[in-house]
Amino acid sequence: MILYTMMPYDLIYPCENEAFGKQKLITYEGIEMLVESVDGQNYQIVRIMSTDPQHYLNDACCPGTKISFVNT
Repeated sequence: MILYTMMPYDLIYPCENEAFGKQKLITYEGIEMLVESVDGQNYQIVRIMSTDPQHYLNDACCPGTKISFVNT
């Protein structure tokens, strides 16, 4: 089947709600980002939400990196 559309793939074939339940917005080292829970205190960066170009040049905070974050 060929689907000719300008709509994003995610709107046509949405992910399950369970995938979004593990994600949350946090601020880590002054950078706002969307992370996904791997286990209790470890998270994997999904997306950097900042508009500052310097935040994208930081190798320690790129998407796919695992970080440890303790909720306070």
